[in-house]
Amino acid sequence: MGTNRVSSRSLLVWLVVGFAAMLPALWRNGDITGLGWRVLLIGLLGGAANGLGSWALFEALERGAKASVAVPLTALYPLVTIVLARIFLAETLTFRQWAGIALAVAGGAMLSYETEEKSVIEKQVS
Repeated sequence: MGTNRVSSRSLLVWLVVGFAAMLPALWRNGDITGLGWRVLLIGLLGGAANGLGSWALFEALERGAKASVAVPLTALYPLVTIVLARIFLAETLTFRQWAGIALAVAGGAMLSYETEEKSVIEKQVS
């Protein structure tokens, strides 16, 4: 994994460079000058949140988090969207959607649960 050789800050810089490299294609293929200031502000805030989330993941991996746990947990970000939709848009959820949320939270909890591993010496003794 890249975090074994590169710091989380460097990975974030390269992520931003990659996004910035896409800007000319966006300006050429679409007219973003016609967008309102609110749309641009939401886009910038969304980009900042994406960068912050990416940095948090890279930092967790750099500090020794297992990728098999950290990456799937970051995929639970739609749960935050659901909470925000309930608060700001007063959206209601069906039973099936509540069940999906419960399964996602339970799956995240099961992924992060680790039993205490026995040392090599304890394994040889038993």
